[in-house]
Order: sequence, then structure tokens, then C-alpha cells
Amino acid sequence: MAGYKAAAPFRTAMRLLNPSQATIKGVNKQVYPDPEVSPKIFGTFRTFGGTETMINNVLTVTATGYIDTWYRSDIKSDSRIYIVQTGETYEVLGKPENINMQNQYMKIRVRLIGGKP
Repeated sequence: MAGYKAAAPFRTAMRLLNPSQATIKGVNKQVYPDPEVSPKIFGTFRTFGGTETMINNVLTVTATGYIDTWYRSDIKSDSRIYIVQTGETYEVLGKPENINMQNQYMKIRVRLIGGKP
């Protein structure tokens, strides 16, 4: 039985930003912690030039990527990942994949938050 093997060592330092609920002016809102006080995780981070889409006959490129890391049950679809080296924050797209359901590795698809890719 062939198992999953990471393509590269988990050397990229990241911070896991999990939201908490806060009521701001009577509206429930997700609030993300400061990256400096968030748990540090390590993994591989790969981008492939972004995802191209046509919106109103205008070609747009959205910065997307994949993160492979050790399994953590607290990484959810509403989590964000802060890349320490670049200072960029990515949102998790969809549900993170628990590879082979072994609770050892996970693959996360992410999209850059912000205006510039």
C-alpha cells in the first residue's frame, strides 16, 4: 500500500488564524487574532501563478495556492493562514483535506486576501 509522502520538507513558517465571534454594533462578526499571538505551523506553500477567470469580459487573476502540513483538527474552512516570510494572509477555500484519513498530513487550498496578487 503506497502512502502519501510530502513533496518537500515542511520548512515554511506560517501562523494559524482561527476566528472568534464578537458582537460589533449589534452584529455578530468573525474576528481574527493578531498573527504574533497565533500558533505557528510549518508546511510547504506552492502557488501556480494564480487562477484566471473572466468577469465582465475582463481577465482577472486571483492568487491561489496549496499548503501541505501536518494534520491539525483546528484548521477549518473559516481559518486563515498568515505566511511569516511574506506577511500575506490567505483564506482557506473549502474543507481542508485529511490525506488518506490518517490524521497525519493535510492539504489546504488557499486564496490571497487583499487587492494585489
